[in-house]
Amino acid sequence: MQWIIVHQGDTLSRIAAANHMTKELLAALNPEAASQPYLLRGQMLRITPGTGRRYAVQPGEKVAVIALRFGLNEEELREANPEIANITDWCGRCIHIPDSNGKTIVKLQGEYGYREMNRDIGLLEKKYPFIEIGSIGSSVMGKNLPYLRLGQGPRHIHVNASVHANEWLTSAVLMRFIEEYAKAYSTHTPWHQFQTERWMQETTLWAVPMVNPDGVELVQEGVVNDHPHAEELLEWNAGRSHFTHWKSNIRGVDLNDQFPAYWEEEAARRGITSPGPRDYAGTSPLSEPEALALARWTEQHHFDAVVSLHSQGQEIYWNYRDLEPKESAPLSRRLARASGYKAVKLGGSDAGYKDWFIQKFRKPGFTVEVGLGVNPLPMDQFDDICVEVGMLLAELLSDREH
Repeated sequence: MQWIIVHQGDTLSRIAAANHMTKELLAALNPEAASQPYLLRGQMLRITPGTGRRYAVQPGEKVAVIALRFGLNEEELREANPEIANITDWCGRCIHIPDSNGKTIVKLQGEYGYREMNRDIGLLEKKYPFIEIGSIGSSVMGKNLPYLRLGQGPRHIHVNASVHANEWLTSAVLMRFIEEYAKAYSTHTPWHQFQTERWMQETTLWAVPMVNPDGVELVQEGVVNDHPHAEELLEWNAGRSHFTHWKSNIRGVDLNDQFPAYWEEEAARRGITSPGPRDYAGTSPLSEPEALALARWTEQHHFDAVVSLHSQGQEIYWNYRDLEPKESAPLSRRLARASGYKAVKLGGSDAGYKDWFIQKFRKPGFTVEVGLGVNPLPMDQFDDICVEVGMLLAELLSDREH
């Protein structure tokens, strides 16, 4: 048994992952901490660091077969067991089984937040120098809003994520796709059946993986550790100390009700007149720096299509007041087939990013609701959602009908 000190940004999930423990075990060792909405900086927790998965090699088993069983190659398994790496027969040995995604940069080790995204962007930029990194602006609290660009093609596609704070899993999903795309291109291998060289030549992908970083941080870490807006946030949250249901930015404005596409009608329909966890459209369109930055950046580029990743429902919204181009409906059906989601013609909703894009540019725009359940979605859905969204984006980048 060991003790650790909680630092700024620590959560039970992050601490458990860092120490090769399950969140359930960590909670059982620290029931008082598990009952809190958020951990306190300086709090001390009991931990029992694990060593990851172990396996006893059975008679006659070959190293390559064991590696395949755990989703590894033989080289990876031998590297994880250096003391016996050069031995042919491992019979009777107790070996360490590394994570099958151990060499993957983007992975969930607890909640995926702003610091994890920035760490991964730096690692991706270093490993894949053909990825362009830039900024579209800043959040209310001054956090940089980064973008990543891949490709040099004439057809420009934009994808964003985490417009809503408690939908932060979408950021990790988008970042994972970028990594897999970059890896496939750099190794001259297909991404599933798709040729990434063609994507690079024919399209340019612009990704903004976290539009609402202040809100994401609030959902994941709360206001317990000297948050500068704690008093007003607690008031807007009806005194509740947990913020897992929070969708808005740090000023209590729903960023997907911020765009100048019948904004007045949407604000009236919502009927929310003050800041809060969701559905407050603000005092005017684009009053919030995150929405304004995304809109201005979009206007500076000539995107041929945009996708905004949200959760949840496994649905694709593709229309807006009959202003969408004729190719939107058939394209939405292709995206639905690729992802297994349902293409839905939506009515009675305005002022979203997709709505504004369609209205202003008359080009295809999509809101994609990933996963199923209650936000924040369970982290065990991550791998499945990565496949679903990856296939959807691959179809869009390939655009065989274009």
